[in-house]
Amino acid sequence: MTLGLNIVEYSSDPAFAVDDEMRVIAWNSGAETLLGYSPSDAVGQSCRSILRALYPTGENLCSALCKGGDCIKSNEKWGIGDCQIRHKNGDMIQAGISSLMLPADGAKDANRPAAVFFLRKAYGETVGTAREKRMRVFTLGRFGITFNGKGLGVENWKRKKAVEVLKILICNLDMPLHRDKLIDWIWPGVDPQSGWQRLKVAISSLRGELRDGGVPPGIIETIGQSYVLRQASVLVDSTIFCDLVAEGAVHSEKGDFAKALKCFEEAESLYGGGLFEADPYAEWCGVERERLCEIHLELMGGLARCYSETGHYLSASRVCRLALATDPCRESFVRTLMRSFASINRPDWARVHFLSWRKMLEKEYQLEPTDATLEVYLEVVGEQSTTKRWTA
Repeated sequence: MTLGLNIVEYSSDPAFAVDDEMRVIAWNSGAETLLGYSPSDAVGQSCRSILRALYPTGENLCSALCKGGDCIKSNEKWGIGDCQIRHKNGDMIQAGISSLMLPADGAKDANRPAAVFFLRKAYGETVGTAREKRMRVFTLGRFGITFNGKGLGVENWKRKKAVEVLKILICNLDMPLHRDKLIDWIWPGVDPQSGWQRLKVAISSLRGELRDGGVPPGIIETIGQSYVLRQASVLVDSTIFCDLVAEGAVHSEKGDFAKALKCFEEAESLYGGGLFEADPYAEWCGVERERLCEIHLELMGGLARCYSETGHYLSASRVCRLALATDPCRESFVRTLMRSFASINRPDWARVHFLSWRKMLEKEYQLEPTDATLEVYLEVVGEQSTTKRWTA
């Protein structure tokens, strides 16, 4: 037994070991007692799918932005003194996480542990060998920022316009935004002098909140009459999300569905919802929101294909149903859904889902399925669709 697995087995604390892809390869009895997952439940699963941890301020700790994963790559000690970990029964448990990084020995063993993580009662202090240099920014769904393992609690900032300025700068990384543009977006119709006074107050408040959170000064730059947030200063979930979807698509086209699936699942872990969901009518992020929504549908299509190609048909059907809830007119998901059900010998499920979807399509959109989708229905169910065709 390797050193890392020995440490897990004999640890008096709840502990588990992961490989360099953050998949659990050992899980002790203490971890089972704390979180409810048996070793057979946990081993082989991604660390994040088991812990589903949150920062105290609510940001998603377990995602592709996870600092623990970064530290495995850099071989740096890491820990967070206070977070919330989800028990198997759904309850949230206050705990701290600390790590022990294990040196690489050059072996090719897929079960070689890369790190051991210990779960303890929340101890308040975040540890690490090096301070973070970039804020971690969560824009997909609930907005939040963290720095050095702590959430900055933007929902509690005194000036909400300071939060809006920050969101706009995040949405326009590396682009100096003239103060007139910011004023027009945030206070449309206000007179220039009043708008400039308001913006100065918001910028000052923003810089103060970031400074109080430990963020280095100067992260919001002033260039003449413009303001800019540099991409080098932040790690933004939407940027990493897009990169992972693009990388997964490349692997998928090459037929390497295992690598593609890893990228797509990492991307899925970041997608907590639409861009800045608390600002559904904001003009300054409308175009970017639509772009990310389209990329999310591309992700769902990639996941569905990978699950189908690797024989995980129920997972493929789950993804298709979620995608259709977002965009019911994407017939490619209907076809994949029916074929997935056919692959597990449930053409009856395919029939029920198709007829329900077709009825909705006619009622809500005054549309009917394409011939390609009707052909798949005939192929899977073995009958012509008898639903009355819509006519204008």
